Amino acid sequence: MKKGLKRWSGGDVWLIAAVYLLLIIGLVFIYSASNYSASATYNDSFYFVKKQAVGVVVGTAAMAFTACFDYRRFAKISWVFALLSVVLLVLVFVPFLGVESYGAKRWVGIGSFTFQPSEFAKFGFIIFAAAYLAKNPARARTFRGILPVLCFGGVLCLLIILEPNMSITVCMGMLMLSVLFAAGMKIKHFMVILVPAFLLGVGLILIEPYRLNRLSAFLNPWASPKGEGYQLLQSLYALGSGGWFGVGLFQSRQKFAFLPFSESDFILSIIGEEVGFVGLIALFALLFFIIFRGIRIASRSKNVFGYLMAVGITMIFGIQVVVNALVVSGSIPPTGLPLPLVSSGNTAIIVF
Repeated sequence: MKKGLKRWSGGDVWLIAAVYLLLIIGLVFIYSASNYSASATYNDSFYFVKKQAVGVVVGTAAMAFTACFDYRRFAKISWVFALLSVVLLVLVFVPFLGVESYGAKRWVGIGSFTFQPSEFAKFGFIIFAAAYLAKNPARARTFRGILPVLCFGGVLCLLIILEPNMSITVCMGMLMLSVLFAAGMKIKHFMVILVPAFLLGVGLILIEPYRLNRLSAFLNPWASPKGEGYQLLQSLYALGSGGWFGVGLFQSRQKFAFLPFSESDFILSIIGEEVGFVGLIALFALLFFIIFRGIRIASRSKNVFGYLMAVGITMIFGIQVVVNALVVSGSIPPTGLPLPLVSSGNTAIIVF
């Protein structure tokens, strides 16, 4: 018990404070973005806020529990996290367990409880890769040495793209390369992996008509203002309406059934509309402060496993922040990727 309390006292207080401040901001804007749609659909304007609050409570309990253990113990059971990641992703395709929504099976449902296995898989990969590379850091310098990490990451990417979930697949690929690069992978090996991965990504876009439509809508959303380009245009309208200081908290107009998924993937658009460019700068300052603290923890880690764990967690957080911001601003094609710790989504909140 004393050891557990000691580990708690040695935590990064600034990081924890920043995370909970971000969670509070998320709850406020989830309510603002969803109160109209939640009231119309569920007859409860706080529906999404309540779900998010449950996720915060469960996530806090999970954090408190794991903080009582030496994180190095996870290295000894990394195979459990790896196996569990694969099993959970496979369950998505099992009849009566996999839950389909908007043409994709990305969730597992047990009664009224649903969760997204791909969120867990990201952290399962981090633990497995960190443990494997920490056993013999020299492995990262040879292609043969990094092959097990590539194979495991490839299996996860394959299962996720079959759901289909292109955005998480891309994030998983970027995470895999980031962890290997941080472990000391040679540049030539990096390029050998990057080029085929890029070509594969292009191929996945070309073989799926709906992905091609999304790409076309991204290049010229005004060509289909009521079709594929609708969501991006509504997002840009929201950001443009915000100006420097926004239209005011809870005063968004785009949330009134104009902008789809305004409480999740496109919550940043509502934030920009209500608090403006200045408010967005403040939010990104907080997000990048969290990333900075994560990098600081990694740089001060006393062992390779802790270093790679911190790098992996910080990178997946940072990758999702950047990708989400690029999507809502129309800088890259739309993807179903939430803003970490802000967007509505129980699984992501609990796991992060």
